[in-house]
Amino acid sequence: MDHPMANPDQTTCYLEPTQEAGRAFVMRKMQGSVVMLNLLRFRETADYWATPELAPEIAISGAAAFQRYIEHTLPYLRDTGGDLLFLGAGGHFLIGPQAERWDMAMLVRQHSADSFLAFASHQAYLAGMGHRIAAIEDSRLLPLSEVGAATA
Repeated sequence: MDHPMANPDQTTCYLEPTQEAGRAFVMRKMQGSVVMLNLLRFRETADYWATPELAPEIAISGAAAFQRYIEHTLPYLRDTGGDLLFLGAGGHFLIGPQAERWDMAMLVRQHSADSFLAFASHQAYLAGMGHRIAAIEDSRLLPLSEVGAATA
C-alpha cells in the first residue's frame, strides 16, 4: 500500500490507502454490508508508466483508462459478493470548497468488510490495477456502514 504522493504543483494526492488507514479499516470491525464512496479526479491523459504492459497503443484519457479498470474489476467484485451501485459524473461541490472538483463519484457495495478485503487482495483483480493508477490524478475512498432506515 502506498502513501499519499505529492504532484508537481505540491498538493498531496491520494491514490491508495496507507498501511495505517488499512489497519484502521480492519479495526473498525464493520458489521453488515459496506458501501465504498469513491471520489475520483482523472488525469487528462492516462499515465501507464507503472504498467506499460496494460497501456493501449494510442494515448487515452484518464476517464477512458478508468472505464477499462471498471470492466476488468466488475467480475472479481461480483465474485466476492460486491456490486457497483452508482457511477455518476461529478463537478464542483454545492456545499464544500469551491476550488475542489471531482470528475466522478462511485458507490460500490460489498457484502461485508471481509468480502471487501478478499476482493482487494484478489490476484486477478490486482493484475488490472494499472488502469486505475494510470487514470487517477487524485481520489478519496470512504467506507460507509448503514446506520438504519430513515423514518418518515
